[in-house]
Amino acid sequence: MNKKKQIRVLIADDSALMRILINDIINTDPDIDVVGQVNNGKSAYVSTEELKPDVVLMDVNMGEYDGIYGVIEIMKHCPTPIIILSSIGNVDMDPILEGLKLGAIDYLNKPAKNRVNMDEVKQDLIKKIKVASTINLEEVLKNPITSNIHEHSFDKFISYDCIVLGASTGGPRALERILTRLPKNLTIPVVIAQHMPASFMAAFASRLDQLTPLQVSIAEQGAKLIAGNVYLAPGDINLTIERKKGSYVFAVTEEQFVAYNNPSIDALMLSVAKTYKKRAIGVVLSGMGKDGAIGLKAMKAAGSYTIAQSEASCIVYGMPKAAVEMEAVKQVVHLDEIAAFLVSCLA
Repeated sequence: MNKKKQIRVLIADDSALMRILINDIINTDPDIDVVGQVNNGKSAYVSTEELKPDVVLMDVNMGEYDGIYGVIEIMKHCPTPIIILSSIGNVDMDPILEGLKLGAIDYLNKPAKNRVNMDEVKQDLIKKIKVASTINLEEVLKNPITSNIHEHSFDKFISYDCIVLGASTGGPRALERILTRLPKNLTIPVVIAQHMPASFMAAFASRLDQLTPLQVSIAEQGAKLIAGNVYLAPGDINLTIERKKGSYVFAVTEEQFVAYNNPSIDALMLSVAKTYKKRAIGVVLSGMGKDGAIGLKAMKAAGSYTIAQSEASCIVYGMPKAAVEMEAVKQVVHLDEIAAFLVSCLA
């Protein structure tokens, strides 16, 4: 009987203690093996060339040759799935988002040195390493998209009043690719539930806002949805949309969902199904797990148009697969075609 192949991991962190903590976590899983430990981005690149790991765990703040240097060199010379490591309480999210833009496929809070959050980090780290070892690197390696500054001629009477997008692992890059291809005179609002810590959201919204002519901001409870604006669900609540005095406004539900919470894609899409009924478009993008499948099915049942990102274009084909298997999807679309497909629905 053939022994199951272990997932080979390289750890890059300038803290010897952190390397020990991460190594100890990984050693609890027999399917994963640490093949090397380094303390800067340059050594990470050299060791990746030599050791050929399946996954690289990369801290971003490592002096002169930092994690961004490591991501650039690895993705240029020896493409390998990279998970960015971030310290808990880190307020500067720009390097992490830059790492994702340059080719890293996911991010993770490092364990606290006092080990208080060890169980939570252990479960998350092992799961993300296993997913990263199976991802579609072809999509990661695609060149970034330039922003669409052109206008589009929309029909005076369109069939939809809102677009809602749900994403997890691989979502930031997918969202960049979609939003940069939407016309600047988009006639309806776009609402996004991206699985991401609350501390990341402001920086992520700012980055998207710089990439697209559309105004991108974090949704606020009680605020009205404005046509042509893009809204991100906050990372510490389950955002919903409700109808009040003839307007669509953002709300919050205390209900907890099985698949994921804060933000829950299911929560958002279930509310869209209830408020917009057939006048919405729902899209489930790349991500781990099953969040969005239940909500997208409710949207389809209400008459909305429902879309799933194609397996070939996903970094992680978890959430779209769950939606397809639940028969919640009317159309499967390649990531590079989603923006044009959405515009065609409104033309």
